[in-house]
Amino acid sequence: MKKLKINRNIFLVFLLLFSSIYTLKAQESKVVLAESKLTVLGTSNVHDWEIEAKAMSGKSVVKIESGDLKAIKSLDFAVEAEQLISGRKGMDANTFKALKSKTYKTINFKLINVTKITKTSENNYTVDTKGDLTVSGVTKRINQTFEVKVSGRRTIFSGKTKIDMTHYNIKPPKALMGTIKTGAIVTVDFKVTYN
Repeated sequence: MKKLKINRNIFLVFLLLFSSIYTLKAQESKVVLAESKLTVLGTSNVHDWEIEAKAMSGKSVVKIESGDLKAIKSLDFAVEAEQLISGRKGMDANTFKALKSKTYKTINFKLINVTKITKTSENNYTVDTKGDLTVSGVTKRINQTFEVKVSGRRTIFSGKTKIDMTHYNIKPPKALMGTIKTGAIVTVDFKVTYN
């Protein structure tokens, strides 16, 4: 009788352990470069322009319970400054110079805290956060809203962020002896997959 009771207790512990593993997952993921895209959109007195990130990295830890996103424990993201490419050598050189890329190799975002998670549809969420954005060695605390899609082991973060370059001590680049001047505000449009 005692042996049966012990076996039953072991079975119950195993069942609870298995069900908690099934329903509650905190998984560390890394950026999947092939499934991610980040574009910087800007203006000038002549024409609009865009540059695309060719190299980026990062990690995230998310908590998923019964298929639902419950928490984002950590999230960081980095773009290599000299991998922001427009396809025009002159423009790229001016961008690297403005970003002081020889000294500050990466542009970084690090999550500080999540203020709200709202489920918008099956597997889709709007997540309001605060995080530290570091550009050219200057760090600013920003509010960032992500659209997050959970797809199996993948979490896809997308959104847009407006950045005033002057807040990061960046002089908007000029070209052709100052005749072409870029605007101080740029928009970062991103869709980044972690797996």
